[in-house]
Amino acid sequence: MTLVHSDPATRKQIGVGDRAPEFALPSHTGELVRLSDLIGRKNVVLYFYPKDDTPGCTAQARSFRDSYEAFVEAGAEVVGISSDSVECHKQFASKYELPFVLLSDEHGEVRRLYGVPKTLGLLPGRVTYVIDRRGIVRHVFSSQLDAIGHISAALKALDALEEDRPGPPGVVA
Repeated sequence: MTLVHSDPATRKQIGVGDRAPEFALPSHTGELVRLSDLIGRKNVVLYFYPKDDTPGCTAQARSFRDSYEAFVEAGAEVVGISSDSVECHKQFASKYELPFVLLSDEHGEVRRLYGVPKTLGLLPGRVTYVIDRRGIVRHVFSSQLDAIGHISAALKALDALEEDRPGPPGVVA
């Protein structure tokens, strides 16, 4: 079951400064995950990838796994989305011991909602969004070939969010 809240204005590619469109998708654990359940509590690193168990996607997922503690320390939750089925995600997450949630967008509705482009008009794109606690997209990284670069780009964006936060009252930065 996919719940997507959209209007024609959100069909463009979502960029920095845009409000992240709300959605609800089934996870590899069988739960329905809504973006709104995460926003407000944590920053969200939302990454769209082409397909489970392919070389680039596996390398990317393993890199997010290997850096997962750094994301947690930065106050972020990592969420991966592809058009693979819940069962396929379950096997992929188990095989590589992924500590973060994978969401199934079988019909590509959320991918279209975010305006994730296709590569060469055929392959589902690989795009990572860093969304702050208010639901605003603060960083977008798009690269089909640099699957590992998504991790360092997201961590740098999260560091910048930390720097943007005001310190305790009376402290001059």
